[in-house]
Order: sequence, then structure tokens, then C-alpha cells
Amino acid sequence: QAQLVETGGGLVQTGGSLRLSCAASGRTFSNYVMGWFRQAPGKEREFVAALSWTGRNTYYADSAKGRFTISRDNAKNTVYLQMDSLKPEDTAVYYCAAANNPAGPVVPTPRGYGYWGQGTQVTVSS
Repeated sequence: QAQLVETGGGLVQTGGSLRLSCAASGRTFSNYVMGWFRQAPGKEREFVAALSWTGRNTYYADSAKGRFTISRDNAKNTVYLQMDSLKPEDTAVYYCAAANNPAGPVVPTPRGYGYWGQGTQVTVSS
């Protein structure tokens, strides 16, 4: 059974950095679009970043551009989200997700992803 497990969340001050990891098990996602989403209390889950299945193209929400970097290590079946210059409004539970099917297009909405991790809390203090 495929499983995604996020790690790396925590409490950080404004301007700090965190690196989230998403380790996959049960199947390989090397040819899947991989994404990161986040959900703050009382808000809908929102797109943060995605990486094409080829690994050559990255996509970011406007809020993440210039500050976050998504990457993958297929040998480790792991996807990363490097987050720099963090702001209090980045506080949320961050979820890793894999697309519904392999070799598909990047879809910046949750409906495009069929595999989800349990989430990791990121809290940015002011």
C-alpha cells in the first residue's frame, strides 16, 4: 500500500527556514507529479508547489514564489520543500501529495492528487 510520510515541520521565527521531506513507500512515484499543499485553521487546503513528473518543471503559488523550492530525489523516493524567509502567514499543516496517475499534467488543486500524507505542522512566530 502506497504511503507518503512528511517530516521536518516545527516552530520557527519569522525569516527562518525549514525543509520538509516527503518519503514515499509501497510504490515508486518517480514518474508522478508531486505537490505540496497547506491548510490553515478555518481555511481550505491550498496549493503551494508542484514538480512535474519529469522533474524539469516546477510550479509555485504566488505566495511561495521566490521563497520556497520543491525538489525530488528519485533514488530515495523522496520529495522536498525548502522554505526560506518564512512569514507568520505560512503557518499551516503542510501536506505532500502524489498525482492520481503517472506522467500526467500538473494540477494546482487537491482534486488532481490521489495520494496524501498525514501532514506536518509548520508554525511561524512573529
